Amino acid sequence: MKLYYFPGACSLASHIALREAGLRFELVGVDKHTKIGSDGRDLNQINPKSCVPALVLDSGEVLTENAVVLQYIADRNPAANLAPLTGTMERYRLMEWLNFLSSELHKPFNPLFRPEVSDGAKEYARANLTARLDYLQRALPATAFVMGELFTVADAYLFTVLKWGNYVNIDIGHWPQLEAYVARIGARQHVREALRVEGLVQ
Repeated sequence: MKLYYFPGACSLASHIALREAGLRFELVGVDKHTKIGSDGRDLNQINPKSCVPALVLDSGEVLTENAVVLQYIADRNPAANLAPLTGTMERYRLMEWLNFLSSELHKPFNPLFRPEVSDGAKEYARANLTARLDYLQRALPATAFVMGELFTVADAYLFTVLKWGNYVNIDIGHWPQLEAYVARIGARQHVREALRVEGLVQ
């Protein structure tokens, strides 16, 4: 498999998941401006949506959309316990989390990264994010991870998105439960490895 990624983007979650799953893969960093990968290929030819993650399978097929890519990775090695078994209620709970993270947390961050977006739109996005973070502060269980005692792909995604607060002046410290969660996930070996390889930490 080959993962096309932007450093620190939502593709970081897929990168973390690949390491946690113990799968063999190749990483291809993509320049956000030119959309050219380190392998010389144009991201637009791999994923016409021009976004990451784009996971090129050994068959040559391409999977996109983070929630789908994450579940595909988890299902490649069920023994890693990165997702509950397909068809179980627990799996639907995982999908519930992934969809919430994608639509209600990930997307509201987007305007804050774009200089062309108006101040009013950014203020609206911040208010929306504050409400979602307030919800997460209440919703995260007292256990270590989103789904309970086991790290899942939902944790890779939530960790990635919460880290974006560092870049857009959203202090996750206002939500102690979330701050502790980020520190806990960030201490995992495979998470540290992914951050280091993407140049996000020393």
